[in-house]
Amino acid sequence: MPIHLSTSQPDFDARFTEMLSMKREDASDVNDAVAAIISQVRAQGDEALIELTARFDRMELTADRLAFSKEEMAAEIARVSPEDRAALTMAANRIRAYHVRQMPEDVSWTDPEGATLGWRWTPVSAAGLYVPGGQASYPSSVLMNAIPARVAGVERLIICVPTPGGVVNPLVLLAAELAGVDEVYRIGGAQAIAAMAYGTATIRPVDKITGPGNAYVAAAKRHVFGRVGIDMIAGPSEVLVIADGAQNPEWLALDLLAQAEHDADAQSILITPDAALARAVEAEVERLLPILPRAEVAGASWRDYGTIIVTRDLDEAAALSDRIAPEHLELCVDDPEALAAKTHHAGAIFLGAWTPEAVGDYVSGPNHVLPTARSARFSSGLSALDFLKRTTLARLTPAALRDIGPAAVRLAASEGLSAHGLSVSARIDALNGDPS
Repeated sequence: MPIHLSTSQPDFDARFTEMLSMKREDASDVNDAVAAIISQVRAQGDEALIELTARFDRMELTADRLAFSKEEMAAEIARVSPEDRAALTMAANRIRAYHVRQMPEDVSWTDPEGATLGWRWTPVSAAGLYVPGGQASYPSSVLMNAIPARVAGVERLIICVPTPGGVVNPLVLLAAELAGVDEVYRIGGAQAIAAMAYGTATIRPVDKITGPGNAYVAAAKRHVFGRVGIDMIAGPSEVLVIADGAQNPEWLALDLLAQAEHDADAQSILITPDAALARAVEAEVERLLPILPRAEVAGASWRDYGTIIVTRDLDEAAALSDRIAPEHLELCVDDPEALAAKTHHAGAIFLGAWTPEAVGDYVSGPNHVLPTARSARFSSGLSALDFLKRTTLARLTPAALRDIGPAAVRLAASEGLSAHGLSVSARIDALNGDPS
């Protein structure tokens, strides 16, 4: 049974707060294990990768087989059907077109004092993308991570994707080819993150690591942050659907189940001011759930974390949405734009009944790597900007230094940094003809 809440309940706020604080991840502490793996990779390099891949992925590799060869890539990609290739190509083209529009411009101007100021954008030199393997091997994640990096101008792009038992997803390799990935390594887990961060004899280190993974991958990304940049620490996925009474209950139920089938820890939430719609949607979920191939996973998610909230009106629904700060927000209402204007915290917003969140996972264009666990309150989804660095620029004329420099000298003195002040005043004295 999902959680049922109503804002008319006297204890609603306490129950809502309890729902927000539910822990949806494995409580076991993986940090010690991850730290040991990272230390092993740093000390032993390729040897550690080979040993850990044999232990966790049941694959015997040698250093020269850590990466897929061009021949292996071509052979696997040849297995992709024309229909799947066409769909993946469409997705790649749409994702690329969307992210090209995100590219910022360099800016420069001269202020009234004569200082020329500005900034420029440059890409990181190398990026490493983690792609989950096994049951959660998603070619769409390859496109969503690699294409923004290429759009940003990253020179070297590598992927680490585990292939447990030697099982390869040909669509993942095709996605890598379509996105312009340079190197694909068949390693996973915390050891892959360590290899990308610190490098081995075979794998050169990168500057930034992005991509989703399990608790070990997330902990490893947290561990290497600072040595390299990372995108985010992603938790279980979530969707919030706000709907009014005019909506199709079956469609809404399918949207909730689409999220639930990701993972037993995923969360699907429905908020509506229409109690009859809430009951109809719940009934549709119960009807549809048994026929899903991933019914066991989706059922666990819906049973443990599914939530239905009945509000007094849509304004109240929008206010609750901001408290949830969902990864995905569907606005299945008559005027979604008006309701969107009242919400401020969401990773991605899907406007109207004809825009299911699932289309955003694949082909609409915006990125599906989004902030989870209420982090949309302060962060954004992956974009081309995540692979760029902004460098500020400044050039002063002698007149500009004479004009603004004395304030710098004064502030340096107030902070007790005499050399700071002298580095400015020496130049001003030279301008003023002071022989000292």
